[in-house]
Amino acid sequence: MPEEQLLTDMGRFNEELVNAGIMLAREGLHPSSKGVRVHFKGSDRTVIDGPFAETKELVAGFWIWKVNSMQEAIDWARRCPNPMHGESVLEIRPAFEVDDFGEALTPELREQEDRMRKQTEAL
Repeated sequence: MPEEQLLTDMGRFNEELVNAGIMLAREGLHPSSKGVRVHFKGSDRTVIDGPFAETKELVAGFWIWKVNSMQEAIDWARRCPNPMHGESVLEIRPAFEVDDFGEALTPELREQEDRMRKQTEAL
């Protein structure tokens, strides 16, 4: 579990993100010992209980930011307090937008996506 100083530093950083209007969501995740993985192979599904051996590849938490560019996300990430004792990594990836799917997203699928988005926003 993080120490008080890290929680304080992260709280300050998160508040900057909120005040800048880019924070959409954020959550920390429990350790992999409390998780499971669902492995897909064709139509088969296998559930694997944590902890997972390859811990250096695990996600410990996430933010969802609305930024204008990858460079803006990088600039914010450089300001982030180190979330771990020692080395750590922040991975930045863009989220798909509806238009990224091109013609594969039929009008019917687009309508379904719009309906689901409105439902989740209402929660």
